[in-house]
Amino acid sequence: MNTRRQTLTNQTDRNQFIDFREILKKYIYHWPIFLLGILIAVAAGLAYLRTANTVYELTSTILVKDEKKTSEQKVALPELQQSTSPKNAETEIEIIRSKDLISQVVDSLQLWTSYKTKKGLQTVDLYETAPVKFVLLNKTGILNSNKLNVLIKSKNSFQVTNLSGQPLTVDFGKEVRNSFGSWTLQSTPFTDQYIGSEITIDLNDPDLVSNNYLKALDAHLLDKSSPTIGLFITDEVAKRGEDFLNDLVKYYNRAAYIEEKRKTKSTIDFIDNRLASLTGELNRAESNVAGYRSSQGLTDISTQVKADLESSQANQSKLNDVNVQLGVIEELERYVNSPSTNESIPATMGISDPGLNSSIEKLSQLQLKKTSLLAITPPGNPVFEPINKQIEATKGSIKETIRGLKKSLISTKAGLETFKNNFQTSIKTLPGQERQVVDMKRQSSIKENLYVYLLQKREELALSYASTFVDARVVDKANISDIKWPRKSVVMAIALLCGLGFPIVIISSRNSIYNKITSRRDIANVTDVPVIAELSYESDQKNSIVVNKIHHLVGEQFRALRTNLHYLHLNKKPLSLLEPNVHKEIALTGTYGYAVSDNEHKGRVTLLTSSVSKEGKSFVSSNLAASLAASGKKTVLLEMDLRKPKVSGIFNLVKDHPGITEFLQYNDIPVQDIVQATNIDNLNVIGAGHIASEPAELLEKERLSELIANLRGRYDEIVIDTPPAHLVTDSLIIAREADISLYVIRQGHTGKEELNFIKEVYETEKLPNMNIVFNGITKNKYGYGYNYDNSYYNEGQRKSMKVAWRNLLSRF
Repeated sequence: MNTRRQTLTNQTDRNQFIDFREILKKYIYHWPIFLLGILIAVAAGLAYLRTANTVYELTSTILVKDEKKTSEQKVALPELQQSTSPKNAETEIEIIRSKDLISQVVDSLQLWTSYKTKKGLQTVDLYETAPVKFVLLNKTGILNSNKLNVLIKSKNSFQVTNLSGQPLTVDFGKEVRNSFGSWTLQSTPFTDQYIGSEITIDLNDPDLVSNNYLKALDAHLLDKSSPTIGLFITDEVAKRGEDFLNDLVKYYNRAAYIEEKRKTKSTIDFIDNRLASLTGELNRAESNVAGYRSSQGLTDISTQVKADLESSQANQSKLNDVNVQLGVIEELERYVNSPSTNESIPATMGISDPGLNSSIEKLSQLQLKKTSLLAITPPGNPVFEPINKQIEATKGSIKETIRGLKKSLISTKAGLETFKNNFQTSIKTLPGQERQVVDMKRQSSIKENLYVYLLQKREELALSYASTFVDARVVDKANISDIKWPRKSVVMAIALLCGLGFPIVIISSRNSIYNKITSRRDIANVTDVPVIAELSYESDQKNSIVVNKIHHLVGEQFRALRTNLHYLHLNKKPLSLLEPNVHKEIALTGTYGYAVSDNEHKGRVTLLTSSVSKEGKSFVSSNLAASLAASGKKTVLLEMDLRKPKVSGIFNLVKDHPGITEFLQYNDIPVQDIVQATNIDNLNVIGAGHIASEPAELLEKERLSELIANLRGRYDEIVIDTPPAHLVTDSLIIAREADISLYVIRQGHTGKEELNFIKEVYETEKLPNMNIVFNGITKNKYGYGYNYDNSYYNEGQRKSMKVAWRNLLSRF
């Protein structure tokens, strides 16, 4: 039943979550390491603060043009807007951070050269007060990471190491050659202050220095709604950082100015070339218009069209008059050619010929005269003959006149018809001619407008070219905004973190490679062997009896072990496993549910063993035996570790007294001759005797069974201290005589690999009723143990200085 309960307890332990308080206590146990780590880290932090060079953050603010024009604002020929091309702040940031611009600043300030000297523990940069100036005359090698150690000898000379490694004194301004080329040093106003001092000149590749400044430079918009750009950089020398930012803005403006000049000059040249070309094109266009007008006989198209229409109308009017006259002439011609004399003479309206009009008038009078005579005279009267002859003669004259006049009118009509056709043709061709003229005038106008536009732009560009406006206006010059590093609070915080972190790493790393059993959970994860007791570790109680001390923690734990051992020795079995004939005995004894074996009234044998040495097996055996004796039980402790016996030393017994080895070797030695009394009531000890050469063979003898049987009759409790089971087989041989086996595991000493061996022994039942005693528990050190300490039992007691010092060292 106890085994089952213990197994369930083990299973419960396996399912428990990590107790962070226990982990914290495990680290707190090593407080001296943390204290030492904090002291070292704080000391290192203070030393660093005294020796570290201050790193400043430099900042500058500039305002750039930010012209983001919409499509409606864009003009034709945008290529001519070079001097006022749209800019935006984001683009200007990329230009400011360009490698070419930064390289110009690095070369201008010669930032690839640094001058340093030692002042105490600090290395000081002499950017502002350098006693010399390095001038590279001819580069033949790589500059990167070259150092020159220069000793200022006097105001006029310095000492440097030459190629052969010998010191060389050189005058300022004199050429020196070495692996990277020829160079010279020039004196400065500060040379006198460093006479006798050694200066280190660090030379680096300008390209690499530019890359470093490019990485260090931070440029971003301070406000997205305005084109204000902030420039930030860190430097150990504030003046150098200020010079860098100020020169960066200066070279940015210079580059923008040069680029504007270049683009403006290029545009002006283009306009000049285009104007020269347009002059010829405009002349040719105007000549084409004039030539076309001349060839087509055109002056002003609208005036000419009006004149043609008026001429056409006049010609049509004349043509109508001629047609009327022809009609009148034809009527007259028909009349004069008609034989009838009764018709009246047609009207001659429109006929302006006086001869014809006179003849017609004469004819009209003759006919009237004839008509008058006919009224009084018959037609055949001879009086009509002269009148008829005059009429015929007049008609003949009229015919001749009509014939000539008709011919003239027909000719006039033909001319008018021709003029009419010409006018119609002219009017029809005028729109096409007008279109040609308009096209020519349009081309001429376009070229003229372009010519005027280019002239205007050239004047604007000329003014822009003459101007000196810059793109970036400095809002704030470079200045120190803050001390970037070292910050005392940050350094000390890092020091404290390191002082706490490194011990944690050390302890965790040590625990990770420290493959030892430290908690009950480690045992339960591998094997189901019940843990019957846990014993705390007391360094000042090593190899001593502690159960006879009043109010002692470990003594109380041994008493708890004694109680648990008593229940194990009861050896109770469920009724379902008993024989039917024992039920009557159970009824008589009043034992319900369990039967008591015969071994209950004989001496009980408890065997103690372990995996390896120094697990406290002998200490546990001795104190367990003392605890059993203190309870009034007659107890004997057998020192059966025949190879390395320790029990006799614990009880200060005579070492050469006959013991188990002699009893097993000689059959004539009685049991009472090997038993030794101790200063503890009810406790005897049987020592190992002399060291045997072959202990395993001795233990195989029947004398061992005789000894145990004899002791069962003499004592209530027999406790056997055996050798480590994983090292020798002695304990497995002795186990055949034992009732209970206690397997001692020591916290922080027994390796986890031993659990597999313990599991095998338990599953194969090589040790009877096997249980584990978890010994040497230091809760604070390993984060596992009882939730109480020895303060309750040791109240008012003070540990010796030696013990306190030993406890302190154990915490490292």
